[in-house]
Amino acid sequence: MIRILFLLSIAFLFSCTSENASEPKKELKSNINFDARLDSLGIKLDPVAAPLANYVNVVQTGNLLFLSGKGPRTADGLITGKIGEDMTVEEGYEAARVVAGLQLAVLKDHLGDLNKVKRIVKVLGMVNCTDGFGNQPEVINGFSDVMVEVFGDRGKHARAAVGMNALPRNICVEIEMVVEVY
Repeated sequence: MIRILFLLSIAFLFSCTSENASEPKKELKSNINFDARLDSLGIKLDPVAAPLANYVNVVQTGNLLFLSGKGPRTADGLITGKIGEDMTVEEGYEAARVVAGLQLAVLKDHLGDLNKVKRIVKVLGMVNCTDGFGNQPEVINGFSDVMVEVFGDRGKHARAAVGMNALPRNICVEIEMVVEVY
């Protein structure tokens, strides 16, 4: 019995010291050109708009960037509506993809180069939806899918996708994120 406990202890210690399976594969910073990847995906980054209130788009502390929440904005204005009432899940998904482009623009504006992104760490997606709506993850997948399309394994992140009874100016989604940089 003691021998089995000893072997289990060794196995446990070994598993604790092995590389975390949820970590992205090691990618050399110089071998990836994320700007070229954006072009190949047809993603054009618009200039970053100044915040409309008393906050900033991004705060850096050490090697972490905390990006303020953004809602979907196109050249035609804000994408508004309540998912499940005014908009479908598919329309919400596309709006979340728009927000991904806006957040990538903030990253590029702050860093000067998306190749400085080490990992998308955490995403909080808020969905303006009707009572009883339960497909928030499917909406926020629009954002998450873009992060993985652009950054590969580095774009895989922890996430929360939650429903809200209202969002500012009736936007359909708002998404904030935490990013680790080199």
